[in-house]
Amino acid sequence: MLNEYQKSRRTFIKTAGFALSAGAVTSGSWLSSIAASLNTTALSELPQLTQGIQFGDVLSDRAIVWSRADRPGRMIVEYSLNPDFKESKVIQGPFAFENTDYTARIDLTGLPPGQDIFVRVIFQDLNNHKALSKASSGRFRTAPDRAKNIRFLWSGDTCGQGWGINPDIGGMRIYETMRLTDPDFFIHCGDSIYADCPIQESQIVHETGEVWRNIVTPEVAKVAETLDEFRGRYKYNLLDHNLRRFNAEVPTIWLWDDHEVTNNWSPSKELEGDARYTEKNIAELVSLGTIAALEYAPIRYYQANESQRIYRKLRYGPLLELFVLDMRSYRGSNNYNRQEQPDADSDYFGREQLNWLKAGLKNSKAVWKVIAADMPIGLQSGDGFDQQNRPRFENLANGDGPVLGREFEIAELLAFVKQEEIANMVWFTADVHYCAAHYYDPDEAEFKNFDPFWEFVSGPLNAGSFAPHQLDNTFGPQLIFQKASPSPNLSPLSGLQFFGQVDIDDVSLTMTVSLKDIDGDTLFTQEIYSSIA
Repeated sequence: MLNEYQKSRRTFIKTAGFALSAGAVTSGSWLSSIAASLNTTALSELPQLTQGIQFGDVLSDRAIVWSRADRPGRMIVEYSLNPDFKESKVIQGPFAFENTDYTARIDLTGLPPGQDIFVRVIFQDLNNHKALSKASSGRFRTAPDRAKNIRFLWSGDTCGQGWGINPDIGGMRIYETMRLTDPDFFIHCGDSIYADCPIQESQIVHETGEVWRNIVTPEVAKVAETLDEFRGRYKYNLLDHNLRRFNAEVPTIWLWDDHEVTNNWSPSKELEGDARYTEKNIAELVSLGTIAALEYAPIRYYQANESQRIYRKLRYGPLLELFVLDMRSYRGSNNYNRQEQPDADSDYFGREQLNWLKAGLKNSKAVWKVIAADMPIGLQSGDGFDQQNRPRFENLANGDGPVLGREFEIAELLAFVKQEEIANMVWFTADVHYCAAHYYDPDEAEFKNFDPFWEFVSGPLNAGSFAPHQLDNTFGPQLIFQKASPSPNLSPLSGLQFFGQVDIDDVSLTMTVSLKDIDGDTLFTQEIYSSIA
Protein backbone atom coordinates (compact mmCIF):
# COMPACT_ATOMS: atom_id res chain seq x y z
CA MET A 1 0.00 0.00 0.00
CA LEU A 2 1.21 3.49 -0.83
CA ASN A 3 1.22 6.07 1.93
CA GLU A 4 -0.13 9.59 1.37
CA TYR A 5 3.28 11.01 0.53
CA GLN A 6 4.01 8.26 -2.02
CA LYS A 7 0.60 8.73 -3.69
CA SER A 8 1.09 12.48 -3.93
CA ARG A 9 4.63 12.05 -5.21
CA ARG A 10 3.52 9.66 -7.97
CA THR A 11 0.75 12.02 -9.03
CA PHE A 12 3.19 14.91 -9.04
CA ILE A 13 5.64 13.04 -11.26
CA LYS A 14 2.89 11.81 -13.63
CA THR A 15 1.73 15.36 -14.23
CA ALA A 16 5.22 16.60 -15.14
CA GLY A 17 4.07 16.85 -18.73
CA PHE A 18 1.62 19.57 -17.70
CA ALA A 19 4.49 21.90 -16.91
CA LEU A 20 5.98 21.50 -20.37
CA SER A 21 3.01 23.23 -21.96
CA ALA A 22 3.73 26.23 -19.73
CA GLY A 23 7.27 26.59 -21.02
CA ALA A 24 9.16 24.06 -18.89
CA VAL A 25 12.67 22.88 -19.56
CA THR A 26 14.36 19.81 -18.17
CA SER A 27 16.05 20.11 -14.83
CA GLY A 28 19.29 18.81 -16.20
CA SER A 29 19.59 21.38 -18.98
CA TRP A 30 18.86 24.20 -16.56
CA LEU A 31 21.48 23.08 -14.04
CA SER A 32 24.01 22.66 -16.81
CA SER A 33 23.40 26.21 -17.99
CA ILE A 34 23.82 27.50 -14.44
CA ALA A 35 27.20 25.80 -14.17
CA ALA A 36 28.25 27.27 -17.51
CA SER A 37 27.15 30.76 -16.51
CA LEU A 38 29.04 30.70 -13.24
CA ASN A 39 32.18 29.61 -15.06
CA THR A 40 32.01 32.27 -17.77
CA THR A 41 30.30 35.33 -16.24
CA ALA A 42 31.67 37.65 -13.58
CA LEU A 43 29.57 37.75 -10.44
CA SER A 44 28.97 41.49 -10.82
CA GLU A 45 27.36 40.83 -14.21
CA LEU A 46 24.85 38.32 -12.85
CA PRO A 47 21.30 39.28 -11.82
CA GLN A 48 20.82 39.61 -8.06
CA LEU A 49 17.79 38.48 -6.00
CA THR A 50 18.43 40.65 -2.96
CA GLN A 51 14.77 40.64 -1.85
CA GLY A 52 14.57 36.85 -1.72
CA ILE A 53 11.35 35.01 -2.50
CA GLN A 54 7.82 35.05 -1.14
CA PHE A 55 4.91 32.63 -1.30
CA GLY A 56 1.27 33.59 -1.08
CA ASP A 57 -2.40 32.62 -1.53
CA VAL A 58 -1.65 28.90 -1.17
CA LEU A 59 -4.44 26.48 -2.03
CA SER A 60 -4.48 22.68 -2.23
CA ASP A 61 -3.18 22.65 -5.81
CA ARG A 62 -1.46 25.98 -6.36
CA ALA A 63 0.52 28.85 -4.87
CA ILE A 64 2.00 32.17 -5.86
CA VAL A 65 5.80 32.34 -6.03
CA TRP A 66 7.19 35.91 -6.04
CA SER A 67 10.66 37.33 -6.46
CA ARG A 68 12.52 40.36 -7.77
CA ALA A 69 15.66 40.87 -9.83
CA ASP A 70 17.82 43.96 -9.94
CA ARG A 71 17.65 44.28 -13.75
CA PRO A 72 15.56 43.09 -16.69
CA GLY A 73 15.37 39.32 -16.65
CA ARG A 74 13.25 36.21 -16.90
CA MET A 75 12.05 34.40 -13.81
CA ILE A 76 12.72 30.66 -13.75
CA VAL A 77 11.28 28.42 -11.03
CA GLU A 78 12.32 24.88 -10.14
CA TYR A 79 10.15 22.94 -7.71
CA SER A 80 10.00 19.46 -6.28
CA LEU A 81 8.55 17.30 -3.52
CA ASN A 82 12.10 16.45 -2.50
CA PRO A 83 14.45 18.79 -0.63
CA ASP A 84 17.30 17.53 -2.83
CA PHE A 85 15.26 18.47 -5.94
CA LYS A 86 15.22 15.00 -7.44
CA GLU A 87 12.47 14.64 -10.05
CA SER A 88 11.94 18.37 -10.12
CA LYS A 89 10.10 20.49 -12.65
CA VAL A 90 11.30 23.79 -14.08
CA ILE A 91 9.04 26.55 -15.35
CA GLN A 92 10.16 29.42 -17.52
CA GLY A 93 8.19 32.24 -15.99
CA PRO A 94 7.43 35.86 -16.85
CA PHE A 95 9.82 38.60 -17.79
CA ALA A 96 10.63 41.23 -15.18
CA PHE A 97 10.95 44.75 -16.51
CA GLU A 98 11.37 48.23 -15.11
CA ASN A 99 7.63 48.90 -15.36
CA THR A 100 7.06 46.42 -12.48
CA ASP A 101 10.30 47.38 -10.67
CA TYR A 102 11.69 44.01 -11.87
CA THR A 103 9.22 42.04 -9.72
CA ALA A 104 7.67 38.85 -11.08
CA ARG A 105 5.42 36.04 -9.93
CA ILE A 106 4.27 32.62 -11.04
CA ASP A 107 1.08 30.83 -10.06
CA LEU A 108 2.33 27.26 -9.66
CA THR A 109 -0.52 24.87 -10.43
CA GLY A 110 -1.01 21.12 -10.49
CA LEU A 111 0.51 20.70 -7.03
CA PRO A 112 -0.37 17.81 -4.68
CA PRO A 113 -2.45 18.71 -1.60
CA GLY A 114 -1.01 18.75 1.91
CA GLN A 115 2.63 18.44 0.84
CA ASP A 116 5.84 20.40 1.30
CA ILE A 117 6.91 21.94 -2.00
CA PHE A 118 10.58 22.90 -2.34
CA VAL A 119 11.34 25.83 -4.60
CA ARG A 120 14.35 27.48 -6.21
CA VAL A 121 14.10 30.72 -8.18
CA ILE A 122 16.66 32.25 -10.53
CA PHE A 123 16.57 35.11 -13.03
CA GLN A 124 18.11 35.01 -16.47
CA ASP A 125 19.60 38.27 -17.75
CA LEU A 126 17.81 39.35 -20.93
CA ASN A 127 20.98 40.69 -22.52
CA ASN A 128 23.10 37.64 -21.74
CA HIS A 129 21.27 34.33 -21.59
CA LYS A 130 24.28 32.69 -19.95
CA ALA A 131 24.09 35.16 -17.08
CA LEU A 132 21.93 33.50 -14.44
CA SER A 133 21.52 34.61 -10.86
CA LYS A 134 22.29 32.50 -7.86
CA ALA A 135 19.20 30.61 -6.75
CA SER A 136 16.98 31.82 -3.94
CA SER A 137 15.43 28.83 -2.18
CA GLY A 138 12.45 28.14 0.02
CA ARG A 139 9.56 25.83 0.73
CA PHE A 140 5.85 25.97 1.48
CA ARG A 141 3.09 23.56 2.38
CA THR A 142 0.03 23.22 0.17
CA ALA A 143 -3.42 23.23 1.72
CA PRO A 144 -4.85 19.79 2.54
CA ASP A 145 -7.81 18.26 0.74
CA ARG A 146 -8.92 16.37 3.85
CA ALA A 147 -9.30 17.14 7.53
CA LYS A 148 -5.84 17.82 8.89
CA ASN A 149 -4.42 19.87 11.77
CA ILE A 150 -3.94 23.49 10.74
CA ARG A 151 -1.80 26.22 12.26
CA PHE A 152 -1.76 29.79 11.07
CA LEU A 153 -0.56 33.13 12.43
CA TRP A 154 -1.79 36.69 12.07
CA SER A 155 -0.58 40.18 12.95
CA GLY A 156 0.13 43.55 11.31
CA ASP A 157 2.01 46.86 11.44
CA THR A 158 5.62 46.68 10.19
CA CYS A 159 8.22 49.48 10.47
CA GLY A 160 5.90 52.14 11.82
CA GLN A 161 6.48 55.40 13.74
CA GLY A 162 10.10 55.52 12.61
CA TRP A 163 11.04 52.24 14.30
CA GLY A 164 12.82 50.55 11.40
CA ILE A 165 15.35 47.75 11.07
CA ASN A 166 17.69 48.03 14.06
CA PRO A 167 20.83 45.92 13.53
CA ASP A 168 21.84 46.36 17.17
CA ILE A 169 18.98 44.09 18.30
CA GLY A 170 19.15 41.67 15.38
CA GLY A 171 16.58 43.35 13.15
CA MET A 172 12.90 42.41 13.20
CA ARG A 173 13.25 39.42 15.51
CA ILE A 174 9.54 38.73 15.78
CA TYR A 175 9.56 37.27 12.28
CA GLU A 176 12.07 34.65 13.39
CA THR A 177 9.95 33.93 16.49
CA MET A 178 6.95 33.38 14.23
CA ARG A 179 8.88 31.21 11.77
CA LEU A 180 9.88 28.84 14.55
CA THR A 181 6.21 28.02 15.25
CA ASP A 182 6.12 26.24 11.84
CA PRO A 183 2.79 27.67 10.64
CA ASP A 184 1.00 26.68 7.46
CA PHE A 185 0.54 30.36 6.56
CA PHE A 186 0.53 33.89 7.95
CA ILE A 187 -2.11 36.61 7.57
CA HIS A 188 -0.64 40.10 7.40
CA CYS A 189 -3.63 42.25 8.38
CA GLY A 190 -2.35 45.50 6.91
CA ASP A 191 0.12 48.32 7.41
CA SER A 192 2.81 46.17 5.84
CA ILE A 193 4.71 49.43 5.32
CA TYR A 194 4.39 52.94 6.78
CA ALA A 195 4.67 55.15 3.73
CA ASP A 196 3.90 58.25 5.82
CA CYS A 197 6.47 57.63 8.60
CA PRO A 198 10.06 58.69 7.76
CA ILE A 199 12.80 56.45 9.11
CA GLN A 200 15.84 58.35 10.34
CA GLU A 201 19.29 57.01 11.21
CA SER A 202 18.44 57.19 14.90
CA GLN A 203 15.81 58.30 17.38
CA ILE A 204 15.60 58.43 21.14
CA VAL A 205 13.71 55.71 23.00
CA HIS A 206 11.80 58.02 25.31
CA GLU A 207 11.03 55.39 27.94
CA THR A 208 14.74 54.66 28.56
CA GLY A 209 16.73 57.41 26.87
CA GLU A 210 18.53 54.84 24.71
CA VAL A 211 19.37 55.53 21.09
CA TRP A 212 17.53 53.40 18.53
CA ARG A 213 19.62 53.03 15.38
CA ASN A 214 18.02 52.26 12.03
CA ILE A 215 19.26 50.99 8.72
CA VAL A 216 18.23 53.78 6.33
CA THR A 217 17.77 54.05 2.56
CA PRO A 218 17.02 57.25 0.62
CA GLU A 219 13.44 56.15 -0.14
CA VAL A 220 12.41 55.84 3.53
CA ALA A 221 14.00 59.05 4.82
CA LYS A 222 10.86 61.03 3.89
CA VAL A 223 7.16 60.40 3.29
CA ALA A 224 6.45 58.44 0.11
CA GLU A 225 5.15 60.60 -2.74
CA THR A 226 6.59 58.98 -5.87
CA LEU A 227 6.27 55.45 -7.18
CA ASP A 228 9.95 54.80 -6.50
CA GLU A 229 9.51 55.95 -2.89
CA PHE A 230 6.52 53.66 -2.35
CA ARG A 231 8.43 50.77 -3.90
CA GLY A 232 11.43 51.64 -1.76
CA ARG A 233 9.39 51.07 1.39
CA TYR A 234 8.80 47.42 0.47
CA LYS A 235 12.43 46.93 -0.55
CA TYR A 236 13.48 48.44 2.76
CA ASN A 237 11.51 45.90 4.80
CA LEU A 238 13.06 43.11 2.74
CA LEU A 239 16.53 44.18 3.86
CA ASP A 240 15.73 42.40 7.11
CA HIS A 241 17.15 38.87 7.16
CA ASN A 242 14.46 37.65 9.57
CA LEU A 243 11.69 38.71 7.20
CA ARG A 244 13.39 37.21 4.14
CA ARG A 245 13.86 33.87 5.90
CA PHE A 246 10.26 33.97 7.13
CA ASN A 247 8.98 34.70 3.60
CA ALA A 248 10.98 31.78 2.21
CA GLU A 249 9.22 29.33 4.54
CA VAL A 250 5.80 30.76 5.43
CA PRO A 251 3.21 31.76 2.80
CA THR A 252 1.62 35.15 3.42
CA ILE A 253 -2.03 36.07 2.97
CA TRP A 254 -1.73 39.79 2.35
CA LEU A 255 -4.23 42.59 2.85
CA TRP A 256 -3.80 46.30 3.38
CA ASP A 257 -4.91 49.17 5.57
CA ASP A 258 -4.07 52.88 5.52
CA HIS A 259 -0.30 53.24 5.92
CA GLU A 260 0.38 51.59 2.59
CA VAL A 261 -0.64 55.06 1.36
CA THR A 262 -0.88 57.54 4.26
CA ASN A 263 -2.42 57.69 7.72
CA ASN A 264 -6.23 57.29 7.85
CA TRP A 265 -6.70 57.86 4.14
CA SER A 266 -10.15 58.05 2.64
CA PRO A 267 -11.39 59.93 -0.44
CA SER A 268 -11.61 63.13 1.63
CA LYS A 269 -8.10 62.95 3.08
CA GLU A 270 -6.75 66.51 3.31
CA LEU A 271 -2.98 67.07 3.07
CA GLU A 272 -2.88 70.83 2.58
CA GLY A 273 -1.81 71.35 6.17
CA ASP A 274 0.88 68.63 6.12
CA ALA A 275 4.14 70.34 5.20
CA ARG A 276 5.86 66.99 4.67
CA TYR A 277 3.92 66.47 1.43
CA THR A 278 4.47 68.38 -1.80
CA GLU A 279 1.97 66.04 -3.50
CA LYS A 280 -1.37 67.03 -1.95
CA ASN A 281 -3.65 64.95 -4.20
CA ILE A 282 -4.80 61.91 -2.22
CA ALA A 283 -6.05 60.15 -5.36
CA GLU A 284 -2.54 60.36 -6.87
CA LEU A 285 -0.96 58.94 -3.70
CA VAL A 286 -3.54 56.14 -3.58
CA SER A 287 -2.82 55.18 -7.18
CA LEU A 288 0.94 55.06 -6.61
CA GLY A 289 0.62 53.22 -3.31
CA THR A 290 -1.68 50.66 -4.91
CA ILE A 291 0.70 49.98 -7.78
CA ALA A 292 3.63 49.40 -5.41
CA ALA A 293 1.59 47.26 -3.01
CA LEU A 294 0.36 44.92 -5.73
CA GLU A 295 3.85 44.65 -7.22
CA TYR A 296 5.41 43.57 -3.93
CA ALA A 297 2.61 41.53 -2.32
CA PRO A 298 2.58 37.77 -3.08
CA ILE A 299 -1.09 38.03 -4.05
CA ARG A 300 -2.94 36.18 -6.80
CA TYR A 301 -4.22 38.85 -9.15
CA TYR A 302 -7.96 38.87 -9.70
CA GLN A 303 -9.72 39.00 -13.05
CA ALA A 304 -8.76 41.60 -15.62
CA ASN A 305 -11.92 43.62 -14.99
CA GLU A 306 -10.94 43.93 -11.30
CA SER A 307 -7.16 43.79 -11.54
CA GLN A 308 -6.66 45.70 -8.27
CA ARG A 309 -9.21 43.78 -6.20
CA ILE A 310 -7.85 42.63 -2.86
CA TYR A 311 -10.85 40.98 -1.16
CA ARG A 312 -10.92 37.27 -1.90
CA LYS A 313 -11.55 33.86 -0.33
CA LEU A 314 -9.13 30.99 0.11
CA ARG A 315 -10.24 27.48 1.04
CA TYR A 316 -7.82 25.53 3.24
CA GLY A 317 -9.30 22.04 3.20
CA PRO A 318 -12.62 21.05 4.77
CA LEU A 319 -11.81 22.67 8.14
CA LEU A 320 -11.15 26.27 7.09
CA GLU A 321 -12.22 28.90 4.60
CA LEU A 322 -10.58 32.29 4.79
CA PHE A 323 -12.38 35.49 3.77
CA VAL A 324 -9.89 38.32 3.18
CA LEU A 325 -11.51 41.77 3.44
CA ASP A 326 -10.66 45.23 2.14
CA MET A 327 -11.94 47.90 4.53
CA ARG A 328 -10.07 50.69 2.77
CA SER A 329 -10.80 50.81 -0.96
CA TYR A 330 -14.59 51.10 -0.97
CA ARG A 331 -15.27 53.34 2.01
CA GLY A 332 -16.84 56.74 1.81
CA SER A 333 -15.09 59.74 3.29
CA ASN A 334 -14.14 59.61 6.95
CA ASN A 335 -16.84 61.70 8.62
CA TYR A 336 -19.04 62.10 11.69
CA ASN A 337 -20.41 58.66 10.81
CA ARG A 338 -23.75 58.94 12.59
CA GLN A 339 -26.18 58.94 9.66
CA GLU A 340 -29.60 57.58 10.60
CA GLN A 341 -29.94 55.95 7.17
CA PRO A 342 -27.26 54.36 4.97
CA ASP A 343 -25.89 56.58 2.21
CA ALA A 344 -22.73 56.96 0.12
CA ASP A 345 -20.89 58.50 3.07
CA SER A 346 -21.64 55.46 5.23
CA ASP A 347 -20.04 52.97 2.82
CA TYR A 348 -17.35 50.85 4.43
CA PHE A 349 -17.21 47.43 2.76
CA GLY A 350 -19.25 48.72 -0.17
CA ARG A 351 -22.32 46.92 -1.50
CA GLU A 352 -20.51 44.59 -3.89
CA GLN A 353 -18.01 43.36 -1.28
CA LEU A 354 -20.72 43.00 1.37
CA ASN A 355 -22.89 40.91 -0.95
CA TRP A 356 -19.85 38.81 -1.87
CA LEU A 357 -19.09 38.16 1.80
CA LYS A 358 -22.67 37.21 2.64
CA ALA A 359 -22.86 34.79 -0.28
CA GLY A 360 -19.46 33.30 0.50
CA LEU A 361 -20.32 32.67 4.14
CA LYS A 362 -23.68 31.16 3.23
CA ASN A 363 -22.19 28.81 0.64
CA SER A 364 -19.12 27.82 2.63
CA LYS A 365 -18.91 24.15 3.59
CA ALA A 366 -15.87 24.64 5.81
CA VAL A 367 -16.13 24.04 9.54
CA TRP A 368 -14.49 27.39 10.39
CA LYS A 369 -15.14 30.64 8.55
CA VAL A 370 -12.26 33.00 9.30
CA ILE A 371 -12.58 36.70 8.52
CA ALA A 372 -9.23 38.46 7.97
CA ALA A 373 -9.85 42.17 8.49
CA ASP A 374 -7.64 45.23 8.68
CA MET A 375 -9.60 47.02 11.45
CA PRO A 376 -11.51 45.79 14.54
CA ILE A 377 -15.31 46.07 14.64
CA GLY A 378 -16.00 47.49 18.09
CA LEU A 379 -13.01 49.73 18.85
CA GLN A 380 -13.42 53.44 18.27
CA SER A 381 -10.69 55.06 16.13
CA GLY A 382 -10.84 58.81 15.70
CA ASP A 383 -9.67 60.88 12.73
CA GLY A 384 -9.73 64.45 14.00
CA PHE A 385 -12.76 66.74 13.79
CA ASP A 386 -14.97 68.08 11.01
CA GLN A 387 -15.79 71.74 10.30
CA GLN A 388 -18.58 71.60 12.88
CA ASN A 389 -16.10 70.38 15.49
CA ARG A 390 -17.69 66.95 15.56
CA PRO A 391 -15.41 63.88 15.78
CA ARG A 392 -14.61 62.07 12.55
CA PHE A 393 -14.24 58.30 12.70
CA GLU A 394 -11.65 56.16 10.95
CA ASN A 395 -13.41 52.82 11.27
CA LEU A 396 -17.07 51.78 11.56
CA ALA A 397 -17.46 52.16 15.34
CA ASN A 398 -18.88 55.62 16.14
CA GLY A 399 -19.68 55.60 19.86
CA ASP A 400 -22.19 53.90 22.12
CA GLY A 401 -25.77 53.64 21.02
CA PRO A 402 -27.91 52.32 18.17
CA VAL A 403 -26.74 51.37 14.69
CA LEU A 404 -25.70 54.50 12.78
CA GLY A 405 -23.51 55.39 9.79
CA ARG A 406 -21.02 52.71 8.77
CA GLU A 407 -22.45 50.36 11.39
CA PHE A 408 -25.40 49.59 9.10
CA GLU A 409 -23.21 47.34 6.97
CA ILE A 410 -21.93 45.20 9.85
CA ALA A 411 -25.44 45.04 11.32
CA GLU A 412 -26.73 43.73 7.99
CA LEU A 413 -23.95 41.14 7.85
CA LEU A 414 -24.42 39.90 11.42
CA ALA A 415 -28.19 39.66 11.04
CA PHE A 416 -27.72 37.69 7.83
CA VAL A 417 -25.28 35.27 9.50
CA LYS A 418 -27.86 34.63 12.24
CA GLN A 419 -30.75 34.24 9.81
CA GLU A 420 -28.85 31.75 7.66
CA GLU A 421 -27.56 29.88 10.73
CA ILE A 422 -23.94 30.25 9.62
CA ALA A 423 -21.76 28.67 12.30
CA ASN A 424 -18.19 29.16 13.47
CA MET A 425 -17.37 32.65 12.19
CA VAL A 426 -14.26 34.18 13.83
CA TRP A 427 -12.63 37.56 13.09
CA PHE A 428 -8.87 38.28 13.13
CA THR A 429 -7.49 41.79 12.80
CA ALA A 430 -4.73 44.25 13.75
CA ASP A 431 -4.34 48.06 13.30
CA VAL A 432 -4.43 49.32 16.92
CA HIS A 433 -0.90 48.27 17.99
CA TYR A 434 -1.83 46.07 20.95
CA CYS A 435 -3.34 42.63 21.41
CA ALA A 436 -6.83 41.81 22.65
CA ALA A 437 -9.64 39.25 22.70
CA HIS A 438 -13.22 40.52 22.27
CA TYR A 439 -16.40 38.48 22.66
CA TYR A 440 -19.40 40.06 20.92
CA ASP A 441 -22.47 39.33 23.04
CA PRO A 442 -25.99 40.30 21.85
CA ASP A 443 -27.19 40.31 25.45
CA GLU A 444 -24.83 43.23 26.12
CA ALA A 445 -25.42 45.01 22.81
CA GLU A 446 -27.65 47.85 21.62
CA PHE A 447 -28.19 45.90 18.38
CA LYS A 448 -29.23 42.38 19.35
CA ASN A 449 -30.08 40.59 16.11
CA PHE A 450 -26.94 38.45 15.87
CA ASP A 451 -25.31 35.36 17.33
CA PRO A 452 -22.25 35.71 19.61
CA PHE A 453 -18.83 35.60 17.97
CA TRP A 454 -15.14 36.22 18.73
CA GLU A 455 -12.75 38.85 17.43
CA PHE A 456 -9.00 38.70 18.12
CA VAL A 457 -6.58 41.60 17.66
CA SER A 458 -2.80 41.48 17.39
CA GLY A 459 0.21 43.59 16.40
CA PRO A 460 2.41 45.46 16.05
CA LEU A 461 5.18 43.44 14.46
CA ASN A 462 7.84 46.15 14.42
CA ALA A 463 6.31 49.52 15.26
CA GLY A 464 5.27 51.72 18.15
CA SER A 465 2.95 50.30 20.81
CA PHE A 466 -0.14 52.24 21.89
CA ALA A 467 -2.76 52.43 24.63
CA PRO A 468 -6.10 50.61 24.24
CA HIS A 469 -9.03 52.11 22.35
CA GLN A 470 -12.48 52.64 23.79
CA LEU A 471 -15.07 49.96 23.12
CA ASP A 472 -18.37 50.81 21.39
CA ASN A 473 -21.39 48.99 22.87
CA THR A 474 -23.47 48.87 19.68
CA PHE A 475 -22.56 45.23 19.05
CA GLY A 476 -21.75 44.37 22.66
CA PRO A 477 -18.00 43.65 22.58
CA GLN A 478 -16.82 42.27 25.92
CA LEU A 479 -13.15 42.73 26.75
CA ILE A 480 -11.83 39.29 27.70
CA PHE A 481 -8.13 40.11 27.48
CA GLN A 482 -5.83 42.88 26.38
CA LYS A 483 -2.19 43.84 26.70
CA ALA A 484 -1.35 47.36 25.62
CA SER A 485 1.14 50.15 26.14
CA PRO A 486 0.82 52.42 29.21
CA SER A 487 1.84 55.39 27.03
CA PRO A 488 1.82 56.20 23.30
CA ASN A 489 4.45 55.00 20.87
CA LEU A 490 6.65 52.83 23.04
CA SER A 491 9.52 51.42 20.99
CA PRO A 492 9.87 47.73 20.14
CA LEU A 493 12.43 47.57 22.97
CA SER A 494 9.47 47.62 25.37
CA GLY A 495 8.66 44.07 24.24
CA LEU A 496 5.07 45.05 23.41
CA GLN A 497 5.16 43.46 19.95
CA PHE A 498 2.54 40.78 19.35
CA PHE A 499 1.27 38.09 17.01
CA GLY A 500 -1.49 35.54 17.21
CA GLN A 501 -1.43 31.79 16.65
CA VAL A 502 -4.43 29.69 15.66
CA ASP A 503 -4.55 25.90 15.86
CA ILE A 504 -7.44 23.84 14.48
CA ASP A 505 -7.60 20.22 15.64
CA ASP A 506 -8.68 17.76 12.96
CA VAL A 507 -10.36 15.39 15.43
CA SER A 508 -12.15 17.60 17.96
CA LEU A 509 -12.53 20.46 15.41
CA THR A 510 -11.62 22.85 18.25
CA MET A 511 -9.99 26.17 17.39
CA THR A 512 -7.35 27.33 19.88
CA VAL A 513 -6.31 30.98 19.64
CA SER A 514 -3.17 32.18 21.42
CA LEU A 515 -1.83 35.71 21.71
CA LYS A 516 1.98 35.77 21.87
CA ASP A 517 4.77 38.30 22.33
CA ILE A 518 8.05 38.90 20.52
CA ASP A 519 9.76 36.10 22.48
CA GLY A 520 7.02 33.59 21.67
CA ASP A 521 5.63 33.58 25.20
CA THR A 522 1.88 32.90 25.36
CA LEU A 523 -0.06 35.73 27.02
CA PHE A 524 -3.60 34.44 26.53
CA THR A 525 -5.31 31.34 25.14
CA GLN A 526 -8.94 30.81 24.16
CA GLU A 527 -10.46 27.53 23.01
CA ILE A 528 -13.51 27.83 20.75
CA TYR A 529 -15.59 24.72 20.24
CA SER A 530 -17.15 24.01 16.88
CA SER A 531 -20.94 23.94 16.75
CA ILE A 532 -20.63 21.46 13.88
CA ALA A 533 -20.28 17.86 14.97
